[in-house]
Amino acid sequence: MTKLILASASPRRLQLLAQVGIVPDGVQPADIDETPRKGELPRVYAERLGLEKAQVVHQAGQFTLAGDTVVALGRRVLPKAETDAEVEMCLRLMSGRAHRVMTSVCVMGPDGQVGRRLSDTRVILKRLSEDEITAYVASGQGIGKAGGYGIQGLAAAYVQAMSGSYTGIVGLPVFETVNLLMGLGYKA
Repeated sequence: MTKLILASASPRRLQLLAQVGIVPDGVQPADIDETPRKGELPRVYAERLGLEKAQVVHQAGQFTLAGDTVVALGRRVLPKAETDAEVEMCLRLMSGRAHRVMTSVCVMGPDGQVGRRLSDTRVILKRLSEDEITAYVASGQGIGKAGGYGIQGLAAAYVQAMSGSYTGIVGLPVFETVNLLMGLGYKA
């Protein structure tokens, strides 16, 4: 059986794959520069990062799965929050507004063939009170997350509406991922 390598250190991506019976043979996070290019639109940025991560990790004879999640407010890419201040800034920007969560998926087959998809989900967060923002920042759940929040935790209570893929927001659109893998001949 041909090996599947996940080009990500995200525990959420591993959990989502396990949920549908897929366990990668290895995890090898891609080390790339994730800085957005000047004028790069969020959709293009997400797709580029997913492809670059797969290309950096891929070796002939294996399946490589990579992805990247971008939270966008209009044309603005929100950061992967590394500090409490960034989490707070993201929450304040998105409070009471719609934003998009775009997760790219890239699968490279053993022969180098590439399959790619983009999950684009519209999310509306309720208008957040000062207490809600303070409590969420204090929880630490927004650190390391695109847009400073994770829908699978406390922030689920702030999501007023969404249209698209829940698993795409978590970090790996399962439907698209499974279909890409199957389309390139992967057998779990």
